[in-house]
Amino acid sequence: MVAEGELLWEPGDEVVASARLTRYLRWLGRSGGYEDAWRWSVEHPGAFWTSIWDYFEVIGERGDGPVLSGTMPGATWFEGASLNYAENALRHDEGPGLIFVSEDGGRQELSRAELREEVARVRAGLVRLGVGRGDRVAGYLPNIPQALIAFLATASLGAIWSAGSPDFGVPSIVDRFKQIEPKVLIAVDGYHYNGKSFDRSAAVNEIAAALPSLRATVWIPYLAAAEEGRAPQQAEPIGGHAAEVPHGQVIGWEGLRAEKGPLEFERVPFGHPLWILYSSGTTGLPKPIVHGHGGVVLEHLKALTFHQDLGPGDVFFWYTTTGWMMWNYLIGALLVGATPVLYDGSATHPSPAALWRIAASEEVTYFGVGAPYIMASLKAGLQLEGLERLRGVGSTGSPLPPEGFAWLAGQLPGTPLGSFSGGTDVCTGFVGATLLHPIRAGIIPCRSLGAKVEAYDPAGKPVIGEVGELVLTQPMPSMPVRFWNDPEGRRYAESYFDVYPGVWRHGDWIKINGDGGCVIYGRSDSTLNRGGVRMGTSEFYRVVERFEEIADSLVIDTGQLGQEGRLLLYVTLAEGAELTEPLERELRATLRKELSPRHVPDEIRVVPGIPRTLSGKKLEVPVRKILLGTPVEQAANPDAMANPEVLRHFTGS
Repeated sequence: MVAEGELLWEPGDEVVASARLTRYLRWLGRSGGYEDAWRWSVEHPGAFWTSIWDYFEVIGERGDGPVLSGTMPGATWFEGASLNYAENALRHDEGPGLIFVSEDGGRQELSRAELREEVARVRAGLVRLGVGRGDRVAGYLPNIPQALIAFLATASLGAIWSAGSPDFGVPSIVDRFKQIEPKVLIAVDGYHYNGKSFDRSAAVNEIAAALPSLRATVWIPYLAAAEEGRAPQQAEPIGGHAAEVPHGQVIGWEGLRAEKGPLEFERVPFGHPLWILYSSGTTGLPKPIVHGHGGVVLEHLKALTFHQDLGPGDVFFWYTTTGWMMWNYLIGALLVGATPVLYDGSATHPSPAALWRIAASEEVTYFGVGAPYIMASLKAGLQLEGLERLRGVGSTGSPLPPEGFAWLAGQLPGTPLGSFSGGTDVCTGFVGATLLHPIRAGIIPCRSLGAKVEAYDPAGKPVIGEVGELVLTQPMPSMPVRFWNDPEGRRYAESYFDVYPGVWRHGDWIKINGDGGCVIYGRSDSTLNRGGVRMGTSEFYRVVERFEEIADSLVIDTGQLGQEGRLLLYVTLAEGAELTEPLERELRATLRKELSPRHVPDEIRVVPGIPRTLSGKKLEVPVRKILLGTPVEQAANPDAMANPEVLRHFTGS
């Protein structure tokens, strides 16, 4: 075990002096350190977010309306302002526009000029299809250049982008896209993963058939082109596809981009919809979360520059699919002049070191992954090399245990690890790191600038040094503009403001230390409550998954209000391992010693896999529902899961 809070990295004077955050604070004229700047940013949000617009010289008209009006959940920003995300993203000239790497070793690089030309061509194609301001364009696409190009073209028109990854099942995609009634669907015929090709032609036809709003379906023959040894835009869709789509015209990607057109930008109001993201949809219809142009531009400029220290000349790689908000965050690299690395494929094919090797070969300067990949790298005994250009590593998606921090510090001495936590809801992190903060094992160094994060006790009062509900007591510009098809805002209000009126409740447990550092303990709606003591699941997993014999785990407390339940530990064993009596005794003894007697499970059960969402998060709440009697088919939507077949192993209490 690594002690929480153990010092692993400390910025030297030169690092602090050259940090982009330091330059900004100097420009502001603030010399009181980070905590002073954070307090100012949340106590004077109008002045802070105005400074972000001015410091980055955002392209657009700021207008003369108030910066912030109203309170949550109805706060509005920069009334009278107009801008366009794509115009700000395509303003830079230094470095490549994008780098694309595929699992099979394919590589493509576009210059900034080539990226702008492709966006202009696709923009012209969308105009020919009748797409204009406020229309929706949906993408059923892997993380390939066409996804980024199509998004930028859509945004340039003031139209609204929404995407799903092709590993999503048909019902899951239809549940999402049917709510927003897209005018155009852009889709691939398949994708590559883990050394295999997956044909999705039939799925695309089913999706298109379920969307009567479509005027056109654009096919990207991604698999067919690869088999022919050509780039996707050089191949036309198979003839049979057109006959199988029941409405609207059918064209290929080459047909969409065939004609040159001007690269123009429709400037829209600050809160005009930019894209629609979705909640996981595992326990109900996915919530369509609408973000605005202005909020995303300002938030990503701030977060990527000050918390990731990214700028012109940097190469930014975060492992993600188009179905996870980290894709939207990754492509924000363009806003700050950095180059995004797009990757289509498995994180562990042909070896567990696949992503680290891409980071090395592409000379990535900032590399981000989900916390489970770092822990898997630790367990695999990887030795990292060739990462001399790496200046920072990011981790998100779930809490990273102190052991993950320490392993990375040992592998990449001098390279700070920034653990971040936020969500799809705001498309950024509430808490994170900077180059001004030391890195301590298991600790997220700070609350993000402009994010008034607090920990609330059961009475709704802020606490320091104690675990509480993560809340935001001031609005942020990247909070949802609204939910789609929620004209009165009821669903939006119920999602975040039903517990504390006027205060955003995010649904995570957090502890905020006296120095501003934070620890996330997992979802508050899957709390363990033993003998009246609340416990986060993350500290439980930290102990259990340290055992070499345990590949993955899930812990569930079946207790209900006023009724003590059973604490059940489910484990997936490593290859060749068995749950022997000595191993079970050691597990129980270690949990008792390192956590508490309350953490000792009533029963340990072996299962073939731990249920996870498509973005890799453990499904604690649906499993708890199953154990309390909810039928499997009602507890979770299998099409929103990475491995729905394992749910049937979680029945009976």
